[in-house]
Amino acid sequence: MSVDLFEYQARDLFEKHGVPVLGGAVAETPEEARAAAERLLPQGGGKVVVKAQVKIGGRGKAGGVKLAGSADEAEEVARAILGMDIKGHVVHRVMIAPAAAIEEEYYFSVLLDRAERTYLAMASREGGVEIEVLAVEKPEALARVAVDALTGIDEATAREITEKGGFPADVADQVVAVVQKLWDVFVAEDATLVEVNPLVRTGDGRIVALDGKITLDENAGFRQPAHAELEDEAGADPLEAKARAKDLNYVKLDGEVGIIGNGAGLVMSTLDVVAYAGEEFGGVKPANFLDIGGGASAEVMADGLDIILGDPDVRAVLVNVFGGITACDAVANGIVQAIELIKAKGGDMSKPLVVRLDGNNAEEGRRILDEAEHDIVELVDTMDGAARRAAELAAAGK
Repeated sequence: MSVDLFEYQARDLFEKHGVPVLGGAVAETPEEARAAAERLLPQGGGKVVVKAQVKIGGRGKAGGVKLAGSADEAEEVARAILGMDIKGHVVHRVMIAPAAAIEEEYYFSVLLDRAERTYLAMASREGGVEIEVLAVEKPEALARVAVDALTGIDEATAREITEKGGFPADVADQVVAVVQKLWDVFVAEDATLVEVNPLVRTGDGRIVALDGKITLDENAGFRQPAHAELEDEAGADPLEAKARAKDLNYVKLDGEVGIIGNGAGLVMSTLDVVAYAGEEFGGVKPANFLDIGGGASAEVMADGLDIILGDPDVRAVLVNVFGGITACDAVANGIVQAIELIKAKGGDMSKPLVVRLDGNNAEEGRRILDEAEHDIVELVDTMDGAARRAAELAAAGK
């Protein structure tokens, strides 16, 4: 699991670790934007930039980044940007930053390269553009340097990145220092991505991180308690927030078949099988990822079902469990008790529940579910068969 930060949050973490940045303030109302502009206008030579804070690219093209030459204008611009919809993301806040006298724009990022099982730094003298476009149209302009996990980006590696990226010699020392500090951000904050686009040379020769993107590894949350304050509660999916509160590994998707499984690998496989089976029924797709882990107790199962059934898009639920340490009879008892718990709370248990049990004590688990005689529960022996039946029921329930 990963968490993308807003630009203003990335800027604050950059500043915390000594990366050179410009001043900045976040505003949620036009009046707050005006007050921030009044403070920052002198730093920007009488101009500020008002930038929509959304976790998606293309803000500038959508009208979400505007220059303002006065506090009045900043307020007016903020009023226009706040509430704007940018590719499905509603703008709830803007960042006010002093304008910069930009001489040149560069690019730098460091990320977790899962394919190569290492870290990768990317750098280019040509920044300020969509890096995906640059990588396709001018791949020679984008340097890629593997980063050893033990060595990290020391001075020697930073110089290699700077040289291969084609940075001008007169700013090379500054870039080397900034790249090392950005690596410090990456390591200290347990990030999987740190990106600066653009990294700029200003008119007075300084190297400054003018924009930033950071993705944090949520699995490291146990040693990063301060990261809880960075969560976007306003933009969070309510079902994902509810699942997080119950320590469930849940991700909302856009389909109609609710998925519950024990083990991330099994759940991922179930998503694929359901998506494939759903093609037969008009493109039915999985509605979520939900891994209840090894301890499928009645309470955990009830919490999982409650969250999935709270999704109005769900038309059928597939429970796919392979009994290992937790035996299938325990899982079956959990399902039966979960249904009773949800009914007792007045929850909706009218949607069909397809169950596939395999592995340790699977036969006993099926017997328990048979004897419970719940009308909504249907047992299917195979994973493919269960996926097909769940997709069929979901299509019929539309």
